[in-house]
Amino acid sequence: MAEERESGLSGRLAQSSQKRMLRQDGEFNVQRVGQGFWQSINPYHKMLNISWPQFFGMIFVIYVALNIVFAGLYLGCGPGAISGVEGSGALRFLQLYFFSVQTIATIGYGTMTPTSTAAHFLVSVEALTGLMGFALATGILFARFSRPTAAIAFSKVALISPFQGSTALMFRLMNSRSNQLMEVAAQVTYSRLETEPDGRRVRKFKLLPLERKEVMFLATQWVIVHPIDEQSPLFGKDATAIQADDPEIIILITATDEASSQVVYRRFSYADQEIVYGAKFRDLYGRGASDVLTIDLSRLDDYEKVTPPDSPAA
Repeated sequence: MAEERESGLSGRLAQSSQKRMLRQDGEFNVQRVGQGFWQSINPYHKMLNISWPQFFGMIFVIYVALNIVFAGLYLGCGPGAISGVEGSGALRFLQLYFFSVQTIATIGYGTMTPTSTAAHFLVSVEALTGLMGFALATGILFARFSRPTAAIAFSKVALISPFQGSTALMFRLMNSRSNQLMEVAAQVTYSRLETEPDGRRVRKFKLLPLERKEVMFLATQWVIVHPIDEQSPLFGKDATAIQADDPEIIILITATDEASSQVVYRRFSYADQEIVYGAKFRDLYGRGASDVLTIDLSRLDDYEKVTPPDSPAA
């Protein structure tokens, strides 16, 4: 029974290790489980990291929900708790909802006013909730807006290309914004499945040495090159052997944003068919008006097939 449990566990680990760890958008393809309820709640970081449409959508939902809750509480205070409210049923609730909107935003048109002690208490609580809520939302909005980010564009594929009489793993990137990035550094990790002596397939990670691991600035493109020598995990492997390893190339770029003087980060990865064997990138430079150097971002992914030096056809 213990051997069966161990075998099942090894199978699950091998299966999970074949999942991609990092998506091409830079987000981790990892979900944490086994956390306690309070450990799993992290609203501040969630609000910082979700997309702008999700952020504004969440603020809108919270705003509407709060006003619905307070409108229901005002309704529960009784018919005469808020003066100026007319009608009954849905019409009365709608008027109380808009009274809540005016209260939480401290507008106060004066057409509807609290009259009972319970209503006055609720107005006090809602006014405080509005002040704190708007302050918190404004702070998160400013934190999102002021946080520096790197808009670094990567080629959609990584190539195994001829390089100095041998081959090398290459991919290229460039800054897609008009700002300048200084002291740009790269770390590249190669992940693959290896067979253990007991037959298990285990994912291993190896930091790849680069021809150049940093540049002073990123004004044009940067082709990052890992020479494939005897120490490389790619040495002596053709396209079929590389794909059999279920590879993933994980990249971390760090740079200093010249405008804010803050360090920015960008993550990326290549896996499976995104690694092309026997190809090289096409040129993307040109000349503009007044002899200005141009670089075409739309050609960042362009490549052409070539015969590697170690190929039998070479």
